[in-house]
Amino acid sequence: MNSNTLSFFGLIRRAGKLTIGCDPAVDSMKKGTAKLVVMVSDISKNTKKTVLKNAEEYGVHTIIVNCTKDELSYAVGKLAAVVSVDDVGFAGSLEKKLADDKEECQYDD
Repeated sequence: MNSNTLSFFGLIRRAGKLTIGCDPAVDSMKKGTAKLVVMVSDISKNTKKTVLKNAEEYGVHTIIVNCTKDELSYAVGKLAAVVSVDDVGFAGSLEKKLADDKEECQYDD
């Protein structure tokens, strides 16, 4: 993933529209505030299963990005393998950035 896209995660966090971590992201889905859930490529099987199950149940779009937990954690300033974007505008912009480099991500619908 390019550094511009990773920097965008930091911008979303500074705007207060990023929920960091598996359990907080699931809570965000349950509350209906999550618009997009992003997972890293080296996410554990159990965490991925939990996130995908809840995303399907609550109708939230998920993306697995081609970056590691360490890279995403550095970008958002906190240890993270899962984040949820809680704003429609930011979610759309992030999806567009990722779609520009389609090989950078894997869509799970």
